[in-house]
Amino acid sequence: MAKRTTKKKIRRPQVDKGEAGERVRKIYPILTKLYPGARVALRFGNPLELLIATILSAQCTDARVNMVTPGLFAKYKGAKGWANADLSEIENDIRSTGFFRNKAVNIKGACQAIIEQFDGKVPDTIEELVKLPGVGRKTANCVLANAFGKPGLMCDTHVIRLSRRLGLSGNTHDAVKLEFDLAEIVPEKNWTVFSHVLILHGRNICRARKPDCENCAISKYCPSAHKPELW
Repeated sequence: MAKRTTKKKIRRPQVDKGEAGERVRKIYPILTKLYPGARVALRFGNPLELLIATILSAQCTDARVNMVTPGLFAKYKGAKGWANADLSEIENDIRSTGFFRNKAVNIKGACQAIIEQFDGKVPDTIEELVKLPGVGRKTANCVLANAFGKPGLMCDTHVIRLSRRLGLSGNTHDAVKLEFDLAEIVPEKNWTVFSHVLILHGRNICRARKPDCENCAISKYCPSAHKPELW
């Protein structure tokens, strides 16, 4: 019988918040210069449209969502349009975004809650937003930051991956804990832009399967660029 081998678990180094904060101060101006005017890729005209687009973007590309939403926003007018629509009709209209059954339930439920609890208007605090069906802190922060102009840290898959590789937090397995860690080392006024530039850098350079460290503008500040086995 062949001897079973187990993969040795790599012990990740502890993250020093002081060092992580200093790393943020060094990479932030580089990334903002590299991605001037960085903003959310989802197209929307008001807070409700962004809320719905963000729910649809789960496990789906922003490009696909942007293909679907113009027709949706023309068809379903305001929260009442979604709340009063037949669930099966919503499912059919959003089918191409994937996980359409859960998304339809969440969108319809969120719009019903907006009507019943918030006088038909999307709330503008994270405490109220996360009470809506299907809305976690990532979605809530996205809406706050991009629809209401409030600081928000959007910990999507790119932000999680880059935070791990850059050694910004030891909690990259938990998006909520990561958000709180980043809030301690990123100035609040920079939360939104920091999220956007990390997302763009993750899409363009620091990709999941093969990061392009040779052409990375911040590689000299990145622990994983020098010791990739650690991150």
